[in-house]
Amino acid sequence: MDRFFKITERGSTVGQEIRGGIVTFITMAYIIVLNPLILGFAKDADGQFLGGGNHPDLPAIAAGTALAAGVLTILMGVLANYPLALATGLGLNAFVALTVASQMTWADAMGLVVLEGLIILVLVLTGFRIAVFHAVPAPLKVAISVGIGLFITLIGLVDAGFVRRIPDAALTTVPVQLGPGGTLQGWPVLVFIFGLLLLIALWVRKVKGAILISMVATTLLAIVVEAIGSFGQGGAKNPTGWSLNAPDWPEKLLSTPHFGTLGEFNLFGSFQEVGFVAAILLVFTLLLADFFDTMGTMTAIGAEAGLLDEEGVPPNSQRILVVDSVAAAAGGVAGVSSNTSYIESASGVGEGARTGLASVVTGVLFLLALPFSSLVDVIPSEAAVPALVLVGFLMMQQVKGIDWDDLEVAIPAFLTIVLMPFTYSITVGIGAGFLTYVFIKIVRGKTSVVHPLLWVISALFVCYFAIDPITGLLT
Repeated sequence: MDRFFKITERGSTVGQEIRGGIVTFITMAYIIVLNPLILGFAKDADGQFLGGGNHPDLPAIAAGTALAAGVLTILMGVLANYPLALATGLGLNAFVALTVASQMTWADAMGLVVLEGLIILVLVLTGFRIAVFHAVPAPLKVAISVGIGLFITLIGLVDAGFVRRIPDAALTTVPVQLGPGGTLQGWPVLVFIFGLLLLIALWVRKVKGAILISMVATTLLAIVVEAIGSFGQGGAKNPTGWSLNAPDWPEKLLSTPHFGTLGEFNLFGSFQEVGFVAAILLVFTLLLADFFDTMGTMTAIGAEAGLLDEEGVPPNSQRILVVDSVAAAAGGVAGVSSNTSYIESASGVGEGARTGLASVVTGVLFLLALPFSSLVDVIPSEAAVPALVLVGFLMMQQVKGIDWDDLEVAIPAFLTIVLMPFTYSITVGIGAGFLTYVFIKIVRGKTSVVHPLLWVISALFVCYFAIDPITGLLT
């Protein structure tokens, strides 16, 4: 096992890999609960819920989500030997639910997801995707990692209720604020603060297993706090409640999973429903987001784990991208939206994961969660997301690798970094960085140094950012 996963060679141990795999699972297990909430209540053009019924089938979506995540993450660990976990992509699932499925049947929508994944797989096998990755200047790769660090920090703060979104109708002077009403309110957010401070204390004292210890301790505290105060799940009507799920021991530990969404896809049905042009534009939007999110994520994970070579490229890049491409299509086959690489894997890397063994552990835990899916509700996000804040700090340290005196890379790097958290999108940050880099080279008369593939990608990003007016012209 040591030779197969190169555990010693990468300066790790079996214990580190197991801890890292467990922490990654705990950090991203929320998707088993969250994906059904995003997909399950959306109706398709025929007024049907995912699964083909007149009522939401959340258990089936949860089972499909866990099954796909488990199988694909194990595949990543075994084939690519990389500490990277996969599951249904957040943002992509909302786009599928709210934009794609509303125009066609759920089967047609999932068919588009499968088609997008197959196209990306072809781009990987032909070498195009990895060629694009090599064409990106090293400072921009660093900026992508730093931007993702800030992005996942914001995700952690928002999921903990420490930072709150302000509804558009209530916008005054700021888009986000400290807690509801500009102040910290409720015991759940104090549980998050306790978890963050505990994690910081353990980390600076170099305690092994710091992230896992803090998660377990904070979860136990959360269960006690909820048992005493009964704060319940948060929301618009209960802003001081728990963000995603209230911590409590479930009444039923075991349940038999059923896979009502498995195989619910129609590969080309969307072309009949919305027309060729509209279907192609929807595929293009899905493809571009998937294409660059994973490239940024695997770079960030590799940088944090110290696995990148002198050109900023992780080992087994081709295999990583092949598995990720298969995952995109597999998510559609499972009927749970495109699966993609998760930046939350950085929490496991922060715990010491350096090889694919950690991914195998994470994947097995996803599969074990099938009959024990109710136990996922025990861990509130307030106990899990302090790890994201800490990992954000660790990734932020890479910013020193950018030459801030060189404006030709500093300005694109800056926009890449800030736009990821400010727009809540990895793809937007990458696109803004690429376009600005090419624009500055044009302004300074240095077009000859721009890699030919960057011209192609920049043109695609122009289409990506202008997708709405282009759609209006062509449909």
